[in-house]
Amino acid sequence: MPSSEEKFAFHVEWFDQQADVIRRYLMSFFPRDSSISMFDMKNNRVFLKRSEYADITMANIYVGATITVLARQLKIIDYGDEYTKRVLTDQKGRTLAMVKPDAYNNIGQILDAVGKSGLVIGKLKMIRMDAASAAEFCCGQEQGLGPEDASHLSTDVCVVMELIGKDAVAIWQQMMGPNSAAQAKAEAPKSIRGALAADDVRNAVHGSSSNETATMELDFFFGEGRNWPTTAIFNNCTLCVIRPHALVKSGGEIVSRILADGFEISAMCLWELDQASAEEFLEVYKGVLPEYSDSVSQLCAGPCLVMEVRQEDAVMAFRKLVGPHDPEVAKHLRGNTLRAQYGVDRCKNAVHATDLPEDGLLEVEYFFNILYGRK
Repeated sequence: MPSSEEKFAFHVEWFDQQADVIRRYLMSFFPRDSSISMFDMKNNRVFLKRSEYADITMANIYVGATITVLARQLKIIDYGDEYTKRVLTDQKGRTLAMVKPDAYNNIGQILDAVGKSGLVIGKLKMIRMDAASAAEFCCGQEQGLGPEDASHLSTDVCVVMELIGKDAVAIWQQMMGPNSAAQAKAEAPKSIRGALAADDVRNAVHGSSSNETATMELDFFFGEGRNWPTTAIFNNCTLCVIRPHALVKSGGEIVSRILADGFEISAMCLWELDQASAEEFLEVYKGVLPEYSDSVSQLCAGPCLVMEVRQEDAVMAFRKLVGPHDPEVAKHLRGNTLRAQYGVDRCKNAVHATDLPEDGLLEVEYFFNILYGRK
């Protein structure tokens, strides 16, 4: 190993459920080959010799992120040395990105644009602001959003996201385009507002104007004590979970397909499932699916995008869009389905969808009632 090889160090913790204790380690990440080593500081011994983890990249590594190593979900809680802190503090900027009510039908397109930008979605949720919370948010803006903006934001659901990456504020500002719809269409026609804005209020998206504003806005939507009620409706519904492997590359495209096929997405949240929750959710498949254990591991491998999807006879209608469980079978029999287009194998089959009509509401309630309350 070259002596000058770049290495980043982090303090991480893992909740050992069997022992009911939090275990902490010093983790080293080597970006050259995406390898990781871990040291148990309490017991003063090596816990994991350097090993490659191809699914983990610099984009996944930041304070607050959760990564899966040796089937353990590790929460990155702090930088491990001054070099890592100095280098990555500059690289890991944060901004708020909001999809406004008028751009609801374009959520997938906007998620796709974020994925291609190199920014990482750290948090995401669909919320509904009442008049008071919308007014509170607009009053705190440097741009001076007015009563018309607040009124528009409270008309329907918004999707709010934490975007992470170097120069996140500037990149998202450029992606959005000018606030003015006319100016965006004239000067930045390929920007989000250039393509989607109807006027200066219904201009599709909002973003933080500075790093300082980003901190305040992210705290407004994601800070402690901000318990936004779920937007789930809990009727005529089914559950869709975009699995980690598909979310990174194709999450936006999958959301676009769901909306284009006439389904309503009435609740949406980015989840990082722990082992216990994944096992609890998939328990019905234990002893039925040979790949049950691998399916649990895949569900815990990174963030999932979880949605309440609605339509008449939602479970069966959505299953037709999703396709057969095995992507190879789907490619031969129903090549236009989600699993045929985005699935890899029986574990990495792009999306989970409720199987039985009577389970649609139960699965939605598991995420947007039981787990949502814990979250």
